[in-house]
Amino acid sequence: MNVVPLFTDQKESASIWHDTIHWWVDPSIKIRFVEIDDNYWFIMASDSQKPETNLSFFKVLPKSENYERFKKGHGGEAYLRLGVYTKKSLGDVKKDALCNCSHEAQDHDENDNDVCLFNNCDCKQFSSFQINLLKRKKTTTDIKFLEEKDVKDDPLAWNCLNANKYSKSEKI
Repeated sequence: MNVVPLFTDQKESASIWHDTIHWWVDPSIKIRFVEIDDNYWFIMASDSQKPETNLSFFKVLPKSENYERFKKGHGGEAYLRLGVYTKKSLGDVKKDALCNCSHEAQDHDENDNDVCLFNNCDCKQFSSFQINLLKRKKTTTDIKFLEEKDVKDDPLAWNCLNANKYSKSEKI
């Protein structure tokens, strides 16, 4: 299984890999998934051989089929890779590419603002995406799934939630 943080800029993802993740020793990479209601916090960090480049990642995401599949099937390890997410318009793709409405590019009218030609479809413009994975990868085996009540027992999860959730909610 893969864990793939996505970026929109190729140079940024390559720079983060080269300057930071490259220096992470595989056994020291930690990934935490903290489940809170219908969302989960993805948290990733490591002890670096170059402490001046220490960096951690977090993102709050909705639970999904992919998340549940990873949770059940990761088997205690995963490959860490970075990916680049690119939006694609009708002119950027082949005719068999699927739109977000699930119809192929050839089913969209090029002369009418790329509107979908299916009568029962509300799609007004072709929109798709492409994900390119960087070739380099690391293997991580320190993967934990936690509930919010358990974060105090895990320093990585606690520090992230304390800095980005709890301390902000107290100020409101």
